[in-house]
Amino acid sequence: MPIVKYRRATEPLWREWDGKAQKCGLRHTVYAVNGDQYTGEWLDNLKHGKGTQVWKRTGAIYSGDWKFGKRDGYGSYSIPDPVTKEYKKVYTGWWKNDRKCGYGATFYPGGERYEGEWSGGLRSGWGRMYYQDGSIYEGQWLVDRPGGQGMLRLPNENRYEGGWKDGKKHGPGKFFYLDKGQLFEGIWAADIPKCGILIDFGRDEAPAPTQYPIPKV
Repeated sequence: MPIVKYRRATEPLWREWDGKAQKCGLRHTVYAVNGDQYTGEWLDNLKHGKGTQVWKRTGAIYSGDWKFGKRDGYGSYSIPDPVTKEYKKVYTGWWKNDRKCGYGATFYPGGERYEGEWSGGLRSGWGRMYYQDGSIYEGQWLVDRPGGQGMLRLPNENRYEGGWKDGKKHGPGKFFYLDKGQLFEGIWAADIPKCGILIDFGRDEAPAPTQYPIPKV
């Protein structure tokens, strides 16, 4: 009885190539068309898990957690110095949906830095900001500005404690003039004291007290 041989069905070559191109699990460096590169874990062709992204145009690097193609979890973002080319951290902390969210620290040009909470890429919640002139603000933030209750300590140790709105002193507050040994307590609006009382406060220990003490009422 003659044996009949049937040709084995073969899949198109493009299907084999497409299967090899599907990214899932840990992969070596994958380059994008624009030159960006990513090394790390994938899921269904999306960055997912631990990985490091390098942007060719800016040279910036993100190393940390990913979720369905976006930075999500804990990670750090760094950029190269334009002069020395050494990498400097810009942000280290938590991310959600490709934006800063949760607790993290940001380092600004000129030595300023912020440590605290974020929401949607903006400073929101509790945080501490170190300014270039030596001032320190610690308290509540809203939409990237001091908002709520907080304290601003100046380089000469004078400080304000009280309400804030849109980054300005607003509402009940106290300003301690420790250099002169005085305290102003009153109501503020848009950084301007509207009404209140001024009394001596630690006048004997003040480095530069006023010539005459304030009479007691």
